[in-house]
Amino acid sequence: MEPDRTVQLRATGGSHSVTADRSWNTWAYGDGVPGPELRVAEGDVLRATVTNDLQEETTVHWHGVPVRNAMDGVPGLTQPPIDPGSSFEYTFRAEPAGTYFYHSHVGLQLDRGLYGPLIIEESDPHVEYDREFVLVLDDFLPGEPRLPEGFGGGMGGSGGMGGSGGMMGDTRPPYEGLLVNGHLPSDPPEFTVEESERVRLRFINASSATVFQVGVAGHDLSVSHADGRPVEPVSAGSFVFGAGERYDAIAEVAEPGSWEIRASAVDGNEPPARAVLRAGDGDSSPTALQSFGSRLRYSDLRALSPVEGVDGRPDRTFDLTLSAGGGGSYSWAIGGQTYPDADPLRIAEGDHVRVRMANRSPVLHPMHLHGHFFQVGDAVKDTVLVPGHMGEVTFDFVADNPGEWLFHCHNLYHLHAGMARVFEYR
Repeated sequence: MEPDRTVQLRATGGSHSVTADRSWNTWAYGDGVPGPELRVAEGDVLRATVTNDLQEETTVHWHGVPVRNAMDGVPGLTQPPIDPGSSFEYTFRAEPAGTYFYHSHVGLQLDRGLYGPLIIEESDPHVEYDREFVLVLDDFLPGEPRLPEGFGGGMGGSGGMGGSGGMMGDTRPPYEGLLVNGHLPSDPPEFTVEESERVRLRFINASSATVFQVGVAGHDLSVSHADGRPVEPVSAGSFVFGAGERYDAIAEVAEPGSWEIRASAVDGNEPPARAVLRAGDGDSSPTALQSFGSRLRYSDLRALSPVEGVDGRPDRTFDLTLSAGGGGSYSWAIGGQTYPDADPLRIAEGDHVRVRMANRSPVLHPMHLHGHFFQVGDAVKDTVLVPGHMGEVTFDFVADNPGEWLFHCHNLYHLHAGMARVFEYR
C-alpha cells in the first residue's frame, strides 16, 4: 500500500519534565511523554517508521486499530522484535475513525513512557463540538519497572474496586503520582476554550496498572464514544476506565470560569491526576471537583454501529477464568494457563465467537483483544474491565481478521506475568 501519511518514531532515552522544576529520566518516542500525537483522516494509509535507539529490543502496537496481523506489534507472535539500532516500517489503513494510542509491547517498556495518542478523524461526526483536546492518563514510576518476586511481595496498592490489598491485591508498583499528558497534579496542563463552546475531550488510559475515575468540576459529561466507536450520547457525572480503555465526552462550557478535571485511582492512593478547563479571561484558581457524580455503566452505552454477525448461537464458546497462576510465584493465568506456555484458542474465519470470563481474583482486570472489536451488551469495545471478587463479563466477536491475535489483561504486570492467551485462526 502506498502511504498517504508517513511519520518517524524514535524510541530513545532522555529527560522529560513532569513539573516546572522536576525532570524524569526515562524512555520516550521523541522528545517527551506522551509521544507525538499522530492524527490522520479515516481511510488514509499510514506508514510509521520506528527506529530503536534503546539498548534492548522493542516493538509498537497500535492499540484498538484492527490492523493486519503482521502490523500488530507483538514480539515473537506477529513480528520479530526491532533490534537496537534497527528500524521497522508499520503500514496500515487508518480505520475506523476513533481515539486510539500506540505503545511498546515488549516487557515493561510501557511503564517507562513509550506511548502516544493516535487520532483517526471521522469525516462526519455524529456529535457537534467547537474544539477538542486529548488527555492521556498515566501512572508515574520514576524508577525502573520490575515484577515482584511473589504475591504480597511489595508491589503496593489496594485490592482493586473496594479490595484491601495483600496476596493477589498487591498488583501495582509504588507509583509516585498520576499524570495527565505527562504532568503531575502540581503542574496541571490547561485547556483554554471560549464561553458557550462545546468541547470534545478524548480520554486515553495509557497507564500500566491504574483504573481511573474521571470527572469535571461543574459539568456533566455527554459520553459520545467508547474505545473509539460512536455511541448514542449519554450523560454521566463520571466514568471509570481501565488500562487500555478510551472515552470521548462532550462538556458544554456555559460561562466564564475554570474547573478541575480530575482522574483518581480506583485501586491506589496516589494524589489524583489533574488538568484545568478554562473559559474566558479570568486567572482564578479552578473550581475543585467536590465529588464524582453518577457513574457511567457499560449498560448505559448504545453503539451506533453494533458488531454484525453476533446474533444467535455462537459457533465457538470459551469459558475462561481469570486467576493467580499458583505455585507461590508472581504469575497470572487465563483458564489456568500462563502465557507463553498456554494452549491457543482455536477459531475459524467467519466464526461467531463468545468469550465468558469469570474473575476468580479480588482485583480488576482490563481485558484487551487485539485485531477485533467485540460486543458487550449494547456496547462495542476492544477492552473491557472485569470486576474483582467473582465478577463476570461476556463478549462476542466475529472472526474476520485472520492471524494469531493476543488476548490479555492490560495491567502490564499481569500480562508480563502470564495473563494472556492467543486466538489462533485455523
